[in-house]
Amino acid sequence: MAESFLFSVAENILGKIASLALQEVSLACGLERDLKKLEDNLTIIKVVLLDAEEKQAQSQALRLWLGRLKNFCYDAENVLDELEYEGLRKQVVKQYGHTKTKLTRFFSSSNPLNFHLKMGHKVKKLGERLDEIAAEKSKFHLTELVDYRLAGRIKREMTDSLLRTSNVIGRESDKEILVNKFLLDPIVGGDISVIPIVGVGGLGKTTLAKLLYNDQRVDKHFDLKMWVCVSESFDKKQIMVSMLKSLALQNRGDLDPDQLQKLIQEELNSKTFLLVLDDVWSDDRGKWIEFRDLLEGGAPGSKVIVTTRSASVATTVRTVSSYELKGLSQEQCLSLFKKLAFIEGEEDLHPHLKEIGGDIVKKCGGLPLAVKTLGTLLYSKSDERYWKFIRDNEIWKLEQKENDILPALRLSYDQMPSHLKSCFSILSIFPKDIDFTSVSLGQVWMAHGLLQTANEHQDIEDTGLQYIKELYSRSFLQDFEDNGGFFSFTVHDLVHDLALSVAQSECFAMKTHTNNISEGIRHLSLSNKALLEQEVPGFLRKKNYLRTIIFPSELQGPACESFVNTCISTCTYLRMLDLKGSFFEVLPTAIGGLKYLRHLDLCYSRVRRLPDSILKLHNLETLLLGNCLELEELPRGIRNLIKLRVLVITVKQKYLPEDEIGCLTSLQLLSIESCTNLEFSMEGIQPITSLRFLEIWNCKNLISLPRNWKYLSGLEVLSIKNCVQLNLMEEDENQEVKVSLRSLMLESLPLLVTLPQWLKISFNTLQTLTISRCKNISTFPDWFQDFTSLEKILIRYCPKLLSLPEEMRCLTALKELKIIGCPTLRKRCKKFVGEDWHKIAHVSNIDIDDDEVEDEALSTA
Repeated sequence: MAESFLFSVAENILGKIASLALQEVSLACGLERDLKKLEDNLTIIKVVLLDAEEKQAQSQALRLWLGRLKNFCYDAENVLDELEYEGLRKQVVKQYGHTKTKLTRFFSSSNPLNFHLKMGHKVKKLGERLDEIAAEKSKFHLTELVDYRLAGRIKREMTDSLLRTSNVIGRESDKEILVNKFLLDPIVGGDISVIPIVGVGGLGKTTLAKLLYNDQRVDKHFDLKMWVCVSESFDKKQIMVSMLKSLALQNRGDLDPDQLQKLIQEELNSKTFLLVLDDVWSDDRGKWIEFRDLLEGGAPGSKVIVTTRSASVATTVRTVSSYELKGLSQEQCLSLFKKLAFIEGEEDLHPHLKEIGGDIVKKCGGLPLAVKTLGTLLYSKSDERYWKFIRDNEIWKLEQKENDILPALRLSYDQMPSHLKSCFSILSIFPKDIDFTSVSLGQVWMAHGLLQTANEHQDIEDTGLQYIKELYSRSFLQDFEDNGGFFSFTVHDLVHDLALSVAQSECFAMKTHTNNISEGIRHLSLSNKALLEQEVPGFLRKKNYLRTIIFPSELQGPACESFVNTCISTCTYLRMLDLKGSFFEVLPTAIGGLKYLRHLDLCYSRVRRLPDSILKLHNLETLLLGNCLELEELPRGIRNLIKLRVLVITVKQKYLPEDEIGCLTSLQLLSIESCTNLEFSMEGIQPITSLRFLEIWNCKNLISLPRNWKYLSGLEVLSIKNCVQLNLMEEDENQEVKVSLRSLMLESLPLLVTLPQWLKISFNTLQTLTISRCKNISTFPDWFQDFTSLEKILIRYCPKLLSLPEEMRCLTALKELKIIGCPTLRKRCKKFVGEDWHKIAHVSNIDIDDDEVEDEALSTA
């Protein structure tokens, strides 16, 4: 529920109160005393929020109190953002004045006295509300907690080593790999080796560990076997008690830690053992080292298996590479489902149910526990309507028992810190099966103020990257790929279902027309464009508190336009507006009234011009105009969007104005896409030292990059693609330029014959190099060996590239080399790999495509 991340919301508000810009406005309005009182009261409440969130399930009164606090927090954030907007407005007026732009009429009616009185009244009312909320806190007897990990959590049922193998399907190959390549090999991993089995909840990690533990070959190989369910708290004493219980079937919990340690060391003395630590959550390196020392008395060849959902835990404990468990195939899932859903031998009596069952299994996404959950729900039921009900419902709407899939996934959610919970729930507003990037998702989180930087010198984008890594380490993201500077990934359908279940009170995906939308909903996605051709729901016809609206693509027609206009006029608190793919030629002028708006997506729309009122959106951080092929020009005065951090543009202009984009001093990402008339990129980007990502794609008439673009000292990722007239081969004039370039992607550049000279400026920083479909590149320069930081090289479909430099082995940081679709280069490199490359221990991944040849040297490398 939404209250589960109130701690994060409260921290965000406290940060806003403390911000310098806000203090300046508050001084002008005489609000410093009232804001300080708000800050003090909210700080007192914040320290008990984690405890309140844990106890709310047992108290209706506490849930109501948290609901009131949540509404207060959102209202307070709106007021504080209004104050901040006024500060930004004044900054624009001071910087650019009234007369040089078309903004004059927007500011002429501003009355400072009226604004000060209005804001004073709003802040005072907030203070009165918070006083009432704070006064009720004491009756709940809440405990101060400052760390989410100290809060009480729902416990997972303790596991044991018993297993009925007849109920296990699809894990035989996993078992054989681990038995033969890990458990029975006395050398792999050192004297006492540790292998983590990693995967999302419900994937079958514990089941696989039981298969290994009960294998007869394993019984014969080890002198001792121990099974310990660790769960949340990595308590050394409790683990030692469980180890002794597993060995001798006696409970020695009466002994102190020193006595327990002595007993265990006596038991393990010079014996080979297998220890399974099931369901480990703690990645505390100090605790692990202390426990690891306990095992040193065992004989060489002893093994430890750790099952965990966390990649961070795996990194902490492993001595060999983690075993990442994959989902079952559709065929395996269907076989398991039949065993669970039908009375044995009767599945062929219900062919119509078997067909529906196939569709149901697809919902499970390869997770055995999901198959078990749904199969058990349907066991011995032959009503076709009920089977269709299960098939057609989101899994989180179905009744769940304690050991079913959603409680298993929910446990991972409960373990997350508050700031990650709020970010995770936002995933529910997007449809299933879409591809995310760390940049796109980070923009959404940023729009809603969900990114909290621990260091004032850290860019907020880096915080978003850190959050994404954390979600991945907890197995909430899949198909994770490092693209050099950003990540791409997807979300498992059942993880998406979990996001839906925890965000029900805040997020709503509207699939059919309804007026039954809770006023507490803050994020709305409209998944069907037919909805916009019907009457606007009552909830959207009046002023509301929505912060997100995602419209379906391909909006067209007067009805849709009327629907959107209504939403823009009533949803005044929007932070994110997604009109991707709309057919509107002109945006409504009223969009300028969305003073809180941070994220505006118009990609693939038919918009011809942007209204001047868009220049009032001083809070806007992300403006996406990619593939707006009809857009005539950017509005004059775009420099007034002083908080803009991401700008993606497609325009018909031949030149981009130098004195506009170059003034966007907060800009982090600039993408110029499909600007077919653009001949010269803007020269005025040089002052944007904040720029980290620069993309130039599909600009067929572009002949050169801006002069001195290399002085973009913060640039980390440069991607140039499908620019057929672009010449990158000019000589570098200055070798003293300092850059931060970490990733370079060059694709479909026919004038490229070798790497450009200016790339030398990134000798010490470049980590990822991708060269793709450059049909005339034929050689690498001799100085290529000087890229001391280069970790990953990908070469795709470059037919004239015949060889790599002989000095490639000097790239001591190189970890990954992939060559795809380069037949001559492939043959020469395979010979080179076979003769020399295996001698370079740091190269861990070589992929030279050739389905017909299996070169043992590749696997060795």
